Amino acid sequence: MKIKKDDFALNYTNSHGGEKMSDEELKTIKRMARKNSRKMDGWGWAFVICNTIFLIGFTIITLYPVWNTVAYSFNDGLDALRGGIYFWPRKFSTESYVKVLNIQGFLVGAKITVLRTVLGTLTSLIANALLAFVISRKRFLFRSSLSLFWVITMYVNGGLIPVMLLFRYLHLTGTFWVYIVPGMISAFNVMVLRTYMEDLPDELEESAQLDGAGYITIFIKIISPLCKPVYATIALFVAVWQWNSWFDAMLYNRMKTEYTTLQYELMKLLNSVTQTSGSANGNNTTTAAKQVTPVSVRSAATVVTMVPIICIYPFLQRYFVTGLTIGGVKG
Repeated sequence: MKIKKDDFALNYTNSHGGEKMSDEELKTIKRMARKNSRKMDGWGWAFVICNTIFLIGFTIITLYPVWNTVAYSFNDGLDALRGGIYFWPRKFSTESYVKVLNIQGFLVGAKITVLRTVLGTLTSLIANALLAFVISRKRFLFRSSLSLFWVITMYVNGGLIPVMLLFRYLHLTGTFWVYIVPGMISAFNVMVLRTYMEDLPDELEESAQLDGAGYITIFIKIISPLCKPVYATIALFVAVWQWNSWFDAMLYNRMKTEYTTLQYELMKLLNSVTQTSGSANGNNTTTAAKQVTPVSVRSAATVVTMVPIICIYPFLQRYFVTGLTIGGVKG
């Protein structure tokens, strides 16, 4: 680290009202700077090396399961049963992806899944945000009672049969709206949004009211722009749940092929491959060689399923960490 005399002299002169720095003072400062520079360089390099090794190891541990799944998905199905595949396919094959992409209800399931993910995320975010805004207002009379009621619903529910009978009574079964309406309100999401909104300064709302703004205006123009981190977090939670959901399709729309979902079709494919593989192993290896195995199909289905979420996550990453720390620090 080189220290120029003119730089020190200029800084010293500016900070001491025009008084010039003596040569002895400059030598002392340069000696202390060299000493501190040597200390910082040693510890700094040690920290950089240790930190780099730790982050590389952590990245490998985190990404290895995903990479291993991709390697299995591009490997020959029968060869994948031997195991021992780590970073690269031992016998390259795209038969598993051909099997996954050519299932009968793939296009319909993909369309319904994308539609329910987009529409379900938007409606759920709007409904939860409006409800959280209402119960976050300190002048709302029933805010504590309603909050307690919704918290109880997080631990107690009516059970599968009463819920199914309710949906049938509401004429939701056999329709697309059975994917949207039941998931619009989530007690957990409402509590998270309410906590974030309660931490916002009350002066913002009071100043807007003095200017004649109503609650709808306050929610849209003041509260919502400040809630982008928590909105992004809730949107990601809901989108992942909607995208991965298949049980409701099997339960309520099993006989309605026009409302099937991608995850339900992949689940049926995996079950059929598992049964076919088991029967083929009991008969002869020739039949088994013509079939893809559950290991390869499961890996290919996993890759097809996770690619859209991986593509969405980078756009929400800058808000996601902030949203996850909600309630961690109280002012």
